[in-house]
Amino acid sequence: MLYQAYQFQDDLIAPLRDLARRLQIFSATALWGSGSEMGRHFAAALEMISRFEITHQRPDFAITSVMIGNRVVPVTVETVLDMPFGTLLRFATDTDAKRPRVLVVAPLSGHFATLLRGTVQTLLRDHDVYITDWANARDVPLSAGRFGMDDYVDYIMHFLEEIGPGAHILAVCQPCVQALAAVAVMSEERHPATPRTMTLMAGPIDPRESPTKVNELAVSKSLAWFENSLITGVPWRYRGAGRRVYPGFLQLVAFMSMNMERHQDAHRKLYDHLAKGETAEAGKIKKFYDEYFAVLDLTEEFYIETIERVFQKAELATGDLTHHGRKVDPGQIRNTALLTVEGGRDDICALGQTSAAHDLCRSLRPHLKRHHLQANVGHYGVFSGRRWEGEIYPVVRNMILAME
Repeated sequence: MLYQAYQFQDDLIAPLRDLARRLQIFSATALWGSGSEMGRHFAAALEMISRFEITHQRPDFAITSVMIGNRVVPVTVETVLDMPFGTLLRFATDTDAKRPRVLVVAPLSGHFATLLRGTVQTLLRDHDVYITDWANARDVPLSAGRFGMDDYVDYIMHFLEEIGPGAHILAVCQPCVQALAAVAVMSEERHPATPRTMTLMAGPIDPRESPTKVNELAVSKSLAWFENSLITGVPWRYRGAGRRVYPGFLQLVAFMSMNMERHQDAHRKLYDHLAKGETAEAGKIKKFYDEYFAVLDLTEEFYIETIERVFQKAELATGDLTHHGRKVDPGQIRNTALLTVEGGRDDICALGQTSAAHDLCRSLRPHLKRHHLQANVGHYGVFSGRRWEGEIYPVVRNMILAME
């Protein structure tokens, strides 16, 4: 009933949003004029109401070009492999130069892969970039079957196979565990598509290190509590009707509650910018929240297994992680260079959680391991923004280049 209650509330508010959008058009030609102080405040209030919405559709990547060398090169998003729960996308560039191929593994944690738009945009300067575009579980019919942690690892391996030998893998946040597991399995099998480098950025390899609020919540409740309180069925109006999911809107609420004052302050600033006609400043805030309020649902099995296996039992760190019943041994990784990246102010995946991968990959020689600690950045600053572009990305690029 949880999803149905949310949908009922959203349906009730929808006419109000629609009315606000219509009135925005009217306010531009109203007697008081949109240029007056009253008109600007009225228009700002209408826009705030019209934006009171969570969307469940993936935004566009909106990457149409990239600067390569000294010229602007067009970018086209191509579908390389389409599977029920995820699609492998390639950002094709109009260049003849052979460039390192990088698979970016996006998190499946309530937001779409477009959250890594800035990561991809930067990587495109020097690389042939692919990304995992995970599906919204509410749009996947029951006939497609289940999708759990083992299936996630399978998808990563399928995508690497499709890209071919000699590629590189870069995982951001939650999928660092699955990416490491995939590389370990492929290394043990001596799979020809085993990546040359593995970059793990702000991921919970060992969540027992410096536990954050996220980690503490995951271990403070029983699995039964998560199943009974957070899992619900998809309403019948959607393709995935009847599928049990962890709704993206709940994850959004959880994320926002960690920094509620910051989000409230951002929306106050948005209103002020709109009322003052400061469109550029308002545009920056709107752009962020357009992405932030676009959410997807996770399958029940993936969410519950992540809580249990990644956070409560820390199976990868303790050596108990299995893939389809077979033990996952990071010690099998011998030829894939490892780079871990952490943010000094990360309140989601704290210091030590990602760098724990170095101890697990015990067979790697020292020159194939590197850790980068970026001071004064939070979780999102590890893979987006000024510090990512100017200080973290060069480290990532050099690691990849060294193994080409």
